[in-house]
Amino acid sequence: MKKVVLGLLTATLALTLAACGNDKKDAGKDFSIKDRYELDEKTPAWKLDKKKETTELTWYINADWKMTPFGTDATTKKIKEDLNIDVKFVTGDDAKLNALISSGDLPDIVTLMKKDSPAGNKADKWAYSLNDLAEKYDPYLNTVVTKDTFNWFALEDGKTYGYPNYSNTQKDYDNNVIPANDAFVIRKDVYEKLGKPSIQTPEDFQKVMNDIKKEYPKLTPFGFPPVKEEGGPFERILQDFIGVPLETKDGKFNERSLDPEYKEWLQAINKVYQDGNITDDSFTDDGDTYKGKLKNGDYAIVFANGFNGSVGEFQDFKNKGESEYMAIDGPKSTSGREIMLNQTGISGWLVNYVSKNAKDPAKATQLFTYLISEEGQILTKFGVEGETFKYNADKKVEILPEVKELEKTNPEEYRKKYGLSAFNFFNNDRMNLLKEPEDSAVTQMQAWGKGKLSPHFIIENTTPESGSKEARSETAIKTKYDTAVISLIRSKTDADFEKTYKDYVDFTEKNNIEEINKAKTDIMKSNKEKLGIKD
Repeated sequence: MKKVVLGLLTATLALTLAACGNDKKDAGKDFSIKDRYELDEKTPAWKLDKKKETTELTWYINADWKMTPFGTDATTKKIKEDLNIDVKFVTGDDAKLNALISSGDLPDIVTLMKKDSPAGNKADKWAYSLNDLAEKYDPYLNTVVTKDTFNWFALEDGKTYGYPNYSNTQKDYDNNVIPANDAFVIRKDVYEKLGKPSIQTPEDFQKVMNDIKKEYPKLTPFGFPPVKEEGGPFERILQDFIGVPLETKDGKFNERSLDPEYKEWLQAINKVYQDGNITDDSFTDDGDTYKGKLKNGDYAIVFANGFNGSVGEFQDFKNKGESEYMAIDGPKSTSGREIMLNQTGISGWLVNYVSKNAKDPAKATQLFTYLISEEGQILTKFGVEGETFKYNADKKVEILPEVKELEKTNPEEYRKKYGLSAFNFFNNDRMNLLKEPEDSAVTQMQAWGKGKLSPHFIIENTTPESGSKEARSETAIKTKYDTAVISLIRSKTDADFEKTYKDYVDFTEKNNIEEINKAKTDIMKSNKEKLGIKD
């Protein structure tokens, strides 16, 4: 039902944008910086601006988030002082965004949850292009943006309207800027007791699970994070482990869910379930229950997608001194395909815009420049030098001991006082290279993942156009797939497995999977052009 409501909201928003997009107010049409500063390509405009009164900016975030008041923590207090601004946050959902766009009353700055939303695709109707803002108010902006990211976000008119956080480029992947976040992890004591076994083939995977049940009857042989409405780690992430291609040999979008080797591995996992080595509780456990089991070391092996988000739980188990979790090579392609784990792509996460309602588009542009620059990145990631961090002899960032201690003993007070990594609207992973590496319970897991990441840029945002027949069919297939994967794993017999699989394949055919993938292929080709990839 939630997906139906979301679809209706999305369709309504798309119609609203189409109907009244060209009638938006342009509050900055006659705006001038003539008496405030002169443009300088080598100096950020916030350092030149002579405006004395504080500029109040309203920032809309299209999510139901609780925001710390601006200027009350060390991070935003510094932003407030440097730019002479105050920020009022407003939050909402698609319905509220729809109303704001319809009325022409958008706040100064708008943050959307993803690039290919209806509002994002029509941003030229309600937002300024960053190209124009840089030309008019702050050419230094052009020197701090990442060019590949900037080009990726360009709309059909060739201009870029939104800029994201956590947008990773090919260079970031090549330089190991991004840590792996998915792995098969095993308790070290179990791994050594069993003779450091391999789980890389379906047969070995099943055997090891049975060996665990025999040697460690009190442990759950195989666990995984909550599957929620989707198939958890058993969809894209399992496909990545066994190297299911993103495209066919002739350059078309590849329907990865129908890959024969992927089916083979789902059958292997189903065998593990039939053998009693996956509990039914694992499919209904919520996040707290899963994390509690990690803390206690209840799982022998965990398909730990998103393991960086569970560092506390892995650390708690390690601190008990009984054992620790470590990453090992997981399921592998039976035909020799290479592992191709993914991480955050070039589309990033949040996307930020300056609306045409901005009362002071110059100051809003200065804020974008500031936050995207290295100076702003260091501030929002590590805080204020001398107050929250210092540079060591190797010129690496070290968080001060008292700051670390507060984070450990009183996380809520730590967040309110310092705001480190909380004001992350423009953050990126490159800043991790500036910090002195710290050992943690996931350090070995991250090290295991080096060289195993492969960007999936070409298939980002390949969802067919909102409201189209293909988009509706894709939603139906995705919903069917999410339930089918779990049903396949929980099949009581091999015959049940085959029946469920056939039902899914038939469903994709009835819902015109070929037409959907033709539309995706067209988008994929456009993505390749933006990335400079030639077939």
